Amino acid sequence: MSTAKKEPKQAAATPSAQPIEPGQAPDALEAMLAQALSARGAAEPAAEKPPVGEQRCGLIAIVGKPNVGKSTLLNALVGQKVSITSRKAQTTRHRITGMRTVNSTQYVFVDTPGFQTRHGNALNRSLNRTVVGAVNDVDLIVFVVEAGQFNLADAKVLALLPPKTPAILLANKFDLIHRRAEIAPWLRSMQERHDFAEFVPMSANNAKDIERLFGICEKYLPVQPWMYGADELTDRSDRFMAAEIIREKLFRLTGDELPYTSTVVIDQYGEEGNLRKIAATIIVERDGHKGMIIGEKGEKLKRIGTEARHELEKLTGGKVFLEIWVKVRSGWADDEARVKTFGYE
Repeated sequence: MSTAKKEPKQAAATPSAQPIEPGQAPDALEAMLAQALSARGAAEPAAEKPPVGEQRCGLIAIVGKPNVGKSTLLNALVGQKVSITSRKAQTTRHRITGMRTVNSTQYVFVDTPGFQTRHGNALNRSLNRTVVGAVNDVDLIVFVVEAGQFNLADAKVLALLPPKTPAILLANKFDLIHRRAEIAPWLRSMQERHDFAEFVPMSANNAKDIERLFGICEKYLPVQPWMYGADELTDRSDRFMAAEIIREKLFRLTGDELPYTSTVVIDQYGEEGNLRKIAATIIVERDGHKGMIIGEKGEKLKRIGTEARHELEKLTGGKVFLEIWVKVRSGWADDEARVKTFGYE
């Protein structure tokens, strides 16, 4: 599933419309809002097919505060689950790359961890370095925020955006807005905070919104060869995905009881024909956390393993034999060496 990444060529993108400058007349901003809302009813018009041999390809960073819907958006764009999700904040911890090739254009989406504003430990410093590195090495940024909302956590991420990289303001969960007359003042305040190229109201669960987003992103991508094969969906290995899927089930089945610093390490990943043999260890910081995961008579750990195994079998298309242990490593999340040992940048 993994592949070597070619270095993208540098190319400047030209927005299709002039952004609203701070202090510009309200009617211009109202027109921007009206155009964005009217476009939600139909897909973006298909771009003119490039000449034979002319391909577009570019990196698109998906950024935003923790738990704003970035991973759900990435999975919808790719058309398959490549990034885990849960109601627990700070689920995504790695730079996850998902690809989608449509006609002559290849979209390389980069899902990033939510920027951490609390717990200044080694783990969170690593996650923040991942976010900063991603936004400075892409052709387009999609800044995800809940429609009508903006708080300190959003502001921390917004402050990271390079001024010269085109950025789209994606107002997610727009379907939850009941009084849309309030969106215009909110949009005006957002445009004053950053020079956004476009405003895109949408829901990551709306198929038409997803298709429209492809058309919007396409014009910002440079003309250059594809970085990946047309049928590739992610640059992450099966081994990596196994650890992520186990961690997802861990968070979903323990809820808010378990500290987010728990992680998963794959000790062994072997293939024998159509069978995968996987040995994994869940790392926690305290003995009490270990008991919480194992549960009474081992039932909680058994359920985590069963749900993870079923999803891994869907992913690999074969049988999976999965063993999971739980170990205590006190203070690992604030130990730079261990953070790197457990696979964090």
